[in-house]
Amino acid sequence: MLKMTTIIASLAAASGLALAVEPNVAAPLPLPADAASKTSLTIYSSAQPGAINPDLYRPVPGQPQYGYNQRPPVPGYAVIRSDRTIELAANRQTIKFDDVAAYLDPTTVSFTSLTDPAGTSVLEQNYQFDLVSGEKLLQRFLDKNITVSATRGTQSTQFTGTLLSSGNGQLILREDKTGEIRLVNGVTDIALPKLPDGLITKPTLIWDVSAAKAGPHNVRVAYQTEGITWWADYNLVYTEGENANKGLLDINAWVSILNQSGATYPHATLKLIAGDVHRAPRPQNYAVRTMEAMSDARGGAPDAGFQEKSFFEYHLYTLGRPATIPDNSTKQIELFPGAHNVPCDKIIVYDGAGANIWFDPYNPMLDQGYGVQSNKDVNVYLRFKNDKASGMGMPLPAGRLRVSKVDSADGSLEFIGEDVNRHTPKDEEVLVKLGNAFDVVGERIQADFKIDTNRKTIDETIEIRLRNRKDAPLTVIAQEHMYRWTGWEITKSTIDPKKLDARLVHFPVTLKAGEEAIVRYTVRYKW
Repeated sequence: MLKMTTIIASLAAASGLALAVEPNVAAPLPLPADAASKTSLTIYSSAQPGAINPDLYRPVPGQPQYGYNQRPPVPGYAVIRSDRTIELAANRQTIKFDDVAAYLDPTTVSFTSLTDPAGTSVLEQNYQFDLVSGEKLLQRFLDKNITVSATRGTQSTQFTGTLLSSGNGQLILREDKTGEIRLVNGVTDIALPKLPDGLITKPTLIWDVSAAKAGPHNVRVAYQTEGITWWADYNLVYTEGENANKGLLDINAWVSILNQSGATYPHATLKLIAGDVHRAPRPQNYAVRTMEAMSDARGGAPDAGFQEKSFFEYHLYTLGRPATIPDNSTKQIELFPGAHNVPCDKIIVYDGAGANIWFDPYNPMLDQGYGVQSNKDVNVYLRFKNDKASGMGMPLPAGRLRVSKVDSADGSLEFIGEDVNRHTPKDEEVLVKLGNAFDVVGERIQADFKIDTNRKTIDETIEIRLRNRKDAPLTVIAQEHMYRWTGWEITKSTIDPKKLDARLVHFPVTLKAGEEAIVRYTVRYKW
């Protein structure tokens, strides 16, 4: 790697103020510190809950960072609005703004004078992202005189001459006095006289502005950027209820914000949009980006938390206090105060044929061997209602639900499963799949099969065995799919079936501790 000692000072001097104004024919005008600057951002998420790969925000040694002309991998975006005060002259002038996100969409940028919107107009707008680098600097100094230092044994030797070429760690110089061509390897230092025109240290927005009114203007810069997303994380603590199929939940909700946009947003007004906002398709050109993750302290004053309201066909969550969203960081903020003792049902479901069994809507399934496989997994779900009577009753953004249970031996919380939920309105049910029951066993067999191709009927008898190896009674639902054809009727059954839809039937079975039960039914298909 090339070490350029005099470049460092040039870069620091070039960074300047975040917002600078210069006349077209004069040097840049210095601006006073802007104590009134204000930033707000509204974050939209297109991330699937729980689908953000943790490797996206873990540092991987030796991997390069993203380039500014590439798109970040985070599936989300935000609208940024930055308000501040600047001095404008009563003529045409150039405004440079370099305090922007690296992944902004230049077509969404706007510059507005809030002080004199009618008399201030933007004539041209440019987005420059030709950032300074060692390679670009050396390209600008081709055919120019430079001084380099290189290691020769244990000594450092200086060479001065005209730069003819650079690449692969080697410089080609022509000494001015002798005309000798020298190939210099092992370069440790390069001295360049100045930062060439046209190279910048940050992505920069440039406006050609015409103003009718001179003096201080309150201006707003707005744009859309990718590389930032949010989702909800729900932490649920389960407590056993009055029986094996009942329980209580303590529910805490957090907003998780992942910022890889290339900018930090200090003391910003934060808004979050929950809902599926459609965007026009964009080219997919994602690459792997690594960064150092920063975790922010959770919490805040309860009275300054998120306020929720309906917004068009979505929901808008506005934080009641400023928040700083650092670049390359994850941040968590409480979404709403915790709800306690929310009633829930523990649902045990045995789906013997498997939920992924295929159904042909055009032809009946006449093969006797189809669908006779026996899946032994018995699934466990928690179900609660998102209503005020249960202590909830607020719109729940899509997110991951992690469920834990207290170990009474030492009071520790132990993880027992997780699932994801879609955006859930109030007064709707939430179903959380936790895993498979250890002490409940299910088996499914085809007990009989008769087909009459003349009458176009199939009579199929299914037998389901359920065993409860727990020390307490519980109810298990045997779930069956009517997968052979659309026309069907259950003609015999040891347990009254409950038809859920055109293809799904439930057989609820209550088992005592240690008890085994058999569900046997016959279904007739007609086509």
